Amino acid sequence: MAGGSLAAMDLLTALVTLAVGTVLGALVAGWAVRAQLAVAHAGTTAERDLLRERVVDLEAAVGTDREVAAVLGPLRDGLVRVERQVGQLERDRVDQFSRLDEQLSAVVSSGEALRQQTASLAGALRSSNVRGTWGEAQLRRVVESAGLLARVDFTEQPSVTGPLGTVLRPDLVVHLPGGKNLVVDAKAPLTAFLDAGAADSPERERLLGQHAKALRGHVDVLAGREYWTAFTPTPEMVICFVPGDAILAAALNADPSLYEHAMDARVVLASPATLLAVLRTCAYAWQQDALAGNARELFEVGRELYGRLATLGTHTAKLGRTLQRSVEDYNAMVGTLERRVLVTARRMNDLDLTGTVLEAPEPVEVTPRSLTAVELLDDQLRDERLGDERRAAG
Repeated sequence: MAGGSLAAMDLLTALVTLAVGTVLGALVAGWAVRAQLAVAHAGTTAERDLLRERVVDLEAAVGTDREVAAVLGPLRDGLVRVERQVGQLERDRVDQFSRLDEQLSAVVSSGEALRQQTASLAGALRSSNVRGTWGEAQLRRVVESAGLLARVDFTEQPSVTGPLGTVLRPDLVVHLPGGKNLVVDAKAPLTAFLDAGAADSPERERLLGQHAKALRGHVDVLAGREYWTAFTPTPEMVICFVPGDAILAAALNADPSLYEHAMDARVVLASPATLLAVLRTCAYAWQQDALAGNARELFEVGRELYGRLATLGTHTAKLGRTLQRSVEDYNAMVGTLERRVLVTARRMNDLDLTGTVLEAPEPVEVTPRSLTAVELLDDQLRDERLGDERRAAG
């Protein structure tokens, strides 16, 4: 019995222990579940608050976006217009660049054609005959621009014989007033200058120096011909016409003493501008000479007219005196008619032989006006009038 009681006690203890464990497990489980629910509730509450704030932010953002959209609406329209204009400008730019490319191509073609023509001209000018013809043509243009007339104011390539029997033939002889002449030569050397135009820098300097040396030699040749001895009267100098300002400038730069050397040799180096000034001066001299001739002719005509006026004044004075005598004779005849004739004729009217009354003519009271201008009086009357004026002034 005792053994059964102990077993029952153990069983009861085990059941109580199990019940207590079960209750404790249930309590622990409840506390765990409650903790989890509390955590879940806290998380849900936080998420709810976060969502509420997000909704508020979204509602505020939507209002702000509407305001920004209202403000940016005109700006968007302006940007659209600007975009259109930029597109139009871009199309215009493309079109202009295409045209510019065409023009540049045309310029390149023209430059190439000009280069070829320049090379052709330079090649042609290397010939002495062509170079001489070109120089003469340039000289003729300058002379015509100065207003001089061919075969009147100048003569081209006249042939004369010098004092030593040599035949001289300058390119141009300009005639000056008073029978004087001015000799011009147009055969300046150009070969070295043309070669320098197509050479590099070191070679160009050498060729320009050679060009100056050739021009100096030509000056010496012209000085030796002494044109002024064949064309008299002529200033003791000859003009060396260089058909280009750049040609003469290049020679003077390469040889600065060239101009003084030419002046010492009685040779004047003249570019087209310089020669034009000289020829304009010659044309002006011809104009002044023509004016002087006209003035002399006008003086002769005036003196002749003055003499004729004096003769006309003499005849006019004679006519006035004749008219004066005619008036005096007429008045004398009227007096005789009244005193001698009409008195007797009126007696016939008194005897009733006629019914017509004779009227006496009126005498002429107006006399011719005397000449007062000294130029129109004859010598005697002029002397008398001048004497009267001197006495009145004294």
